[in-house]
Amino acid sequence: MKIRIPRTVSLPSPLILERYRRTPELGPKVLFFSGGSALKDTSLELVRYTHNSIHIITPFDSGGSSALLREAFHMPAIGDVRNRLLALADRSLHGNPEIFRLFAHRFPPDGDPENLAGELEKMIKGEHELVSCIPDPMRKIIRHNLYLFRGFMPHSFDLRKASLGNLILSGGYLDNRRNFDTIIYIFSKLVQVRGTVRPVVNKYLHLITELEDGSVIIGQHNLTGKESSPISSKVKKIFLSSSRENPFPADVRIRNKMKEMIGEADLICYPMGSFWSSLVANLLPSGAGSAVAANLCPKLFIPNTGGKDPETFGMTLMEQVEQLTEYLRKDDPRKLSVKDVLNFIVIDSRNGDYGGDADTDLLKQQGVEIIDIPLISPESRPYIDEKLLVPVLLSLA
Repeated sequence: MKIRIPRTVSLPSPLILERYRRTPELGPKVLFFSGGSALKDTSLELVRYTHNSIHIITPFDSGGSSALLREAFHMPAIGDVRNRLLALADRSLHGNPEIFRLFAHRFPPDGDPENLAGELEKMIKGEHELVSCIPDPMRKIIRHNLYLFRGFMPHSFDLRKASLGNLILSGGYLDNRRNFDTIIYIFSKLVQVRGTVRPVVNKYLHLITELEDGSVIIGQHNLTGKESSPISSKVKKIFLSSSRENPFPADVRIRNKMKEMIGEADLICYPMGSFWSSLVANLLPSGAGSAVAANLCPKLFIPNTGGKDPETFGMTLMEQVEQLTEYLRKDDPRKLSVKDVLNFIVIDSRNGDYGGDADTDLLKQQGVEIIDIPLISPESRPYIDEKLLVPVLLSLA
């Protein structure tokens, strides 16, 4: 398979960046496999240059307020989708700052259940200060979705710590025959989301992790090191299961719509963030890797810096590359080569710590090129600076 490699350009290319800055509505379709909050700042910077980025999000989050909704309605996690939609929304649009405040609002963790139910009722009536300031038609849609959610809500549902944004989107999701696309489309139009956001699959599934010491971790939140102790053994493998009690691999496939979306990308990016639970988890459904391989656009990996990802305990940079490409090729490992799914690894060796050096000779044999370029600024250290990263992505697209 011949990969379309971008023409030789200086990185970043001032000419390309200026062209996209002038006409972001014509910008490239840069596709990310991600989840969580790692790309929030990158998304905010990206919309200055393109309104066509594609964000494929993991819907397997099993912690926080997402967990309550998942268990109450056996639905995919909606929180990461909400966060990315807001990061890509037009912040200058009339009423959007008020919508952001509402969607970011959480009920207090120590609130009285009866008082919280009363506060929800005020929002439904449009009398709550967070809702009354939002202009129509968004105010009516928000009130209606909260009304729908309350109708679906079990009497035992705990509103404490609940995200209002999650409740609003969940109400629309449940009312639209559990169709994620419909409510995402409506919300995207109303707040002018400058890009496309979709969960990789629309299913209620659990992320299962097997460690090399033989232990098994049930649920995404138990792997990330945020709500439980970080892992102290290397990850052996991960998979999706339809059951926590009987954690066997589920037969999960991406839809044809997802294949088409991946096929339309001008550049495919495996970005920084939680390596297993955000990046690799997106590649677990069958068809994801083969769809990536079928697209001849450039594909690049941006590893984490500074050893800040607890999920990569004990892993070198080369081991991350090996695991990433192994999961990407799992649809057909005999036919899919490394260069079909990965062309570039973008690092900043001067300022970043990547847990060992890359084997450039081996990578070259596999058709993978190292791009060593400034990504970390004094202000962002040890993390990647989105103002340095985005121009590189756009120049390669």
